[in-house]
Amino acid sequence: MRIIKTILKIIVALVVILLVAALFMSKDYTVEKSITINKPKTEVFNYIKSLKNQDNFSKWASMDPTMKKTFTGTDNTVGFISAWEGNSDVGKGEQEIKKITEGQRVDFELRFEKPMKDVAQAYMTTDSTGTNQTLVKWGINGHMSYPMNIMGLFMNKMLGGDFEVGLANLKALQEK
Repeated sequence: MRIIKTILKIIVALVVILLVAALFMSKDYTVEKSITINKPKTEVFNYIKSLKNQDNFSKWASMDPTMKKTFTGTDNTVGFISAWEGNSDVGKGEQEIKKITEGQRVDFELRFEKPMKDVAQAYMTTDSTGTNQTLVKWGINGHMSYPMNIMGLFMNKMLGGDFEVGLANLKALQEK
């Protein structure tokens, strides 16, 4: 019985420490990853501004091959929406093109419904780093209320790893 009480005290102490730490942590997060693709900037940008093309390189698209997708509007234009509903790994939500700075940047709004409701701002940018080299950045900015903001400690590892996989897939596709 004494061991159980000690274990419970340790668990309670850890929870209290995490809750107190969350009081002092930022509620906003940013994750950004990049990769250089050996292809001209115009070609790379024209490919990434299509939300439908994300299905070819995004890690999340490959996590559920039976995921249901619906599209609203005209791809490559502001207002186009790509919606998905899949297994528990990908959940349910939609992504909308909010702004296109031609040849440079595409801004998206992600609206998650499952497994939890959330809204985040994502983007992809292209910068020429040479004659046939393009630096692609993929990032996301979001907000998490207390006490969920403690997850901010892990966002770079969780989302960053998925961005890196997606960017590596994009590079392989573009350099074929």
